[in-house]
Amino acid sequence: MIPEIKVKTALSPSKLPGLDYALNPYRGCAHACVYCYAPSVIHWNGKWGELVEVKVNLPRILSKTLRTAKKGVVGLGTVTDPYQPAEEKYEITRRCLELLRLHDFPVCIMTKSALVLRDIDLLREFSNIEVGITLTLPDDRLREKLEPGASSVEERLRALRELREAGIDTWVFLGPLMPYITDIEGLVDAVSEVKPKYVIVDRLRMKKGVWENVRRFVEEFYPQYLDEYVRIFVEGGEYYDEFLGNVQGMCGEKGLRCEVNFI
Repeated sequence: MIPEIKVKTALSPSKLPGLDYALNPYRGCAHACVYCYAPSVIHWNGKWGELVEVKVNLPRILSKTLRTAKKGVVGLGTVTDPYQPAEEKYEITRRCLELLRLHDFPVCIMTKSALVLRDIDLLREFSNIEVGITLTLPDDRLREKLEPGASSVEERLRALRELREAGIDTWVFLGPLMPYITDIEGLVDAVSEVKPKYVIVDRLRMKKGVWENVRRFVEEFYPQYLDEYVRIFVEGGEYYDEFLGNVQGMCGEKGLRCEVNFI
């Protein structure tokens, strides 16, 4: 059973580049990604991925908020996935999108789920919307270990392809790129075939609580790289600047507009 909660606010100010507001229909996320640092952002105490709370009154609160809110870009899914499995039943994301379209707010969706395809009919009606899909690895067997609850790699690529064919702007978040593990060439090749509007590339961020999860993952599946992970993330060793520059170069060779977060 999914706990149902009620909230007092809908839109939160966002500090993320390009976003004015954050809108998160759920608290928690069933995708249970090993590298996720959202638990530290929302002060989540339980095991990440095992529990999701649905904000059942969010559409009603959002409806009131939009009557007076200054128009700005709404980021849908900044600390949760708006299209995780609970959305199939509750449709909180869809109902919020209906309200945002009614008030003509620009929207940027962020997801790892092909469920976003369900709402193509609605997304087409926006005057300003884009859908971003995260891809971390091209190998789905490894993806199942790293992002166990998320859609498969092929499903996400299909979603990007179908959204673009429907006339909806798409972008890809390539990240977090895992040192020595992510097959960059394979990932860039796959992304180039679905022709997103742009690509954002980012490193693995070791926020509070993330290191222990990543360490256990590397110990179990890639023990040969554990010493290097300690060097990079515990001792502060160099790795990413040159690596991210190489990724940017690969994207350019494939004709992909690429933005890299070197910070």
